[in-house]
Amino acid sequence: MRVLLTGYSGQLGHDAAAELTRRQIPFLGVTSREMDLTREAQVQAVLADYRPDAVLHCGAYTAVDRAEEEPERCMAVNGDGTRHLARGCAALGAKLLYVSTDYVFSGEGAAPYEVTDPTGPLNVYGRSKLAGEEWVRQLVARYFIVRTSWLMGHRGNNFVKTMLRLSESRRELRVVDDQIGSPTFTADLAPLLVELLQSDRYGVYHAANEGFCSWAELAEETFRLAGRDAAVRRVTTEEYGARALRPKNSRLSQASLARAGFGPLPPWQESLKVFLRDLGQGGGL
Repeated sequence: MRVLLTGYSGQLGHDAAAELTRRQIPFLGVTSREMDLTREAQVQAVLADYRPDAVLHCGAYTAVDRAEEEPERCMAVNGDGTRHLARGCAALGAKLLYVSTDYVFSGEGAAPYEVTDPTGPLNVYGRSKLAGEEWVRQLVARYFIVRTSWLMGHRGNNFVKTMLRLSESRRELRVVDDQIGSPTFTADLAPLLVELLQSDRYGVYHAANEGFCSWAELAEETFRLAGRDAAVRRVTTEEYGARALRPKNSRLSQASLARAGFGPLPPWQESLKVFLRDLGQGGGL
């Protein structure tokens, strides 16, 4: 199997590349410099030249708040760009694994979302990722859609790294306490994505580290494990006042993984320890 990996330089793409290498699966990793998703001719040229058997689509526009100011750009990458990729996969008969998000849901209630639950994104980013999902379903015969949440990885920026950086100069940080979800370590998610890609168990999945917390609880656990004395002031979504609306309930049910015979990802607390150790931040040791 030959794999085209998009988003090669991102935090998930970085770990996906490491997993493909570990399993000795030939792959071509591309960034927006080598393959601009918004330019269909360029996308088709890369696909025609490499002729992959499968595409692992980790590339995306992920600046949630900025997307409210530039919705056309966000949709061009996540919606139209995924359509371009899906058309190419259809022409080649290649598998496509599309990484999606908990933000396709409205966040109502407190029950974990099942893969069959109605969607209803609150922001531009969520709508663009849902558009990508719909193009994949329409155009590709053999597809995987994997919704995940709250990624933390070694490459690039994320919430945990931001908290560590801010705690170096602030004694107290305001953090939202009424959005609940699952932090997901990209080093845990990447092996699952590659395992899915090697299978024929097509469909929609939810995949995140086990357990739920609020952003404030994640910040507090990060500071505890890293030995930081910064305090967390818990605030509501409304008090925090981010530009983009976000779902208050981002809990994802992992029943889809179990039904397909895949084991759960580790509890988020264990993976946070590993991540912090990797960053040289103690991780509770």
